[in-house]
Amino acid sequence: QVQVVESGGGLVQAGGSLRLSCTASELSFRDHIVGWFRQAPGKEREGVSCLSRDGRASYYADFVKGRFTASRDNAKNTLYLQMNSLKPEDTAMYYCAAVSTQNQGVYCRSEGFDYWGQGTQVTVSS
Repeated sequence: QVQVVESGGGLVQAGGSLRLSCTASELSFRDHIVGWFRQAPGKEREGVSCLSRDGRASYYADFVKGRFTASRDNAKNTLYLQMNSLKPEDTAMYYCAAVSTQNQGVYCRSEGFDYWGQGTQVTVSS
């Protein structure tokens, strides 16, 4: 059974940093697009960053460009999200997701992803 587990969330002051990790088991990680999504209370889930199978192609939402960096280690079945210069509006539950693909490109729409973690809470205080 596929398991996707996020970690690294927490409470941080505005301007601070956090590093999220996501580990997937029982799937061929290198054959999946992987990504980070977030959902704040009362808002829809939105794509934050997604990476192609080899990590060479990436997507970043405009609201995180220049502040967040995603990376993946296929040998460890792990996805990371380095979040710098955090803002109160970054407060949300952050989810890791994966979808199998034969394509080399990347996309980042939540409805296209098959496997999801339970999420890790990120709270940024002002």
